[in-house]
Amino acid sequence: MPLEALLRDALVREEDPVTAALVRELAGVRARGAFTRREFERMCRWKSPRAQHLWQANSASRIAAASRAVLAARGERTRMELLTSLRGVGVPMASAILTLIDPRRYGVLDIRAWQFLFAIRAVTTNRRGQGFTIGQWEEYLQALRRHARRLGVTARVVEYTLFECHRRWQRGTLYAPAGGTARRAPTPRGDGPARALPAGSARARRRRAAARG
Repeated sequence: MPLEALLRDALVREEDPVTAALVRELAGVRARGAFTRREFERMCRWKSPRAQHLWQANSASRIAAASRAVLAARGERTRMELLTSLRGVGVPMASAILTLIDPRRYGVLDIRAWQFLFAIRAVTTNRRGQGFTIGQWEEYLQALRRHARRLGVTARVVEYTLFECHRRWQRGTLYAPAGGTARRAPTPRGDGPARALPAGSARARRRRAAARG
């Protein structure tokens, strides 16, 4: 099934309540032109709490300077380079920060979303969905925005739909062991569109937290 038709059939419009609350909390960041250290840590914790010892090492002044530059930048690559200059911030974390600040235009570069795109041959590199490059993020972001425009939704809705489609069709473990062979990518089955768990259910929150970590 073509990606656009799949997205239309499986579209997940309801945001996770915890994520929605954080987005509302960060609603003033773009107008302010910077985010605080507390806001930075809230965003990092949402994406990857296990990396706390890394992202907490950034000083308030360094975060303030980087955030001002990010929000003033015109190019997407420049934004990503500035964010990943912060300690503990890789490409997926940086994409999460941008998404939480502006979910209309951004989506998280997530292992599940990328593996799903690889499985349906919408992307042809990085089968495991790990160790992302900025170039891969740019390719991914362009695809999210293209489908968001066609479907009349936000880039985050498209990304979250990909996440939930992978969660439904995944077989085996999510991460390949270090030095091991890549796990088999999920293969969409002809059993209808993906059905997300109720966004606020405990089971759904546990699954999302495990994937984000």
